[in-house]
Amino acid sequence: MIFVSKYLVPKGYTGMTMYPFVFLKEKALKSDIVLINHEYIHLKQQLELLILPFYVWYFLEYLFGLMKYRNHRRAYRNISFEREAFLQESNMEYLKTRPFFAFLKYLCKHEI
Repeated sequence: MIFVSKYLVPKGYTGMTMYPFVFLKEKALKSDIVLINHEYIHLKQQLELLILPFYVWYFLEYLFGLMKYRNHRRAYRNISFEREAFLQESNMEYLKTRPFFAFLKYLCKHEI
C-alpha cells in the first residue's frame, strides 16, 4: 500500500518502505515505476527476514559503513539491501525471478 507524506520520508529521500507500506514524498512519484520497483524490492527483503531482523541488520550495516566510509551517503548506498534495490530497480521482472535471500550476494561486493 502506497501513502504520500512529505513528513514521514526523511529529507533528501523520495521514498521509504516500512512493511507493509511504501511512503512517498510527493503524489507525482506514484508514477515513477523505477522508484516503486526499488521500494517493492525492500518490501520483499523485509518480508523474507520477518521484518524486525531486517531493520536490525539494516541499521548494523549502516553503522559499519559509517565507520568505514565516514560518510552518510556512501554508508547508505553500500548497505546490501540498498545495493540490491539500486542495481535491480530498473529490472521490472526482477521480483518475479528474485531468489530467496538475494541480498546476500550484495554483502561483500565492491562499493557503489
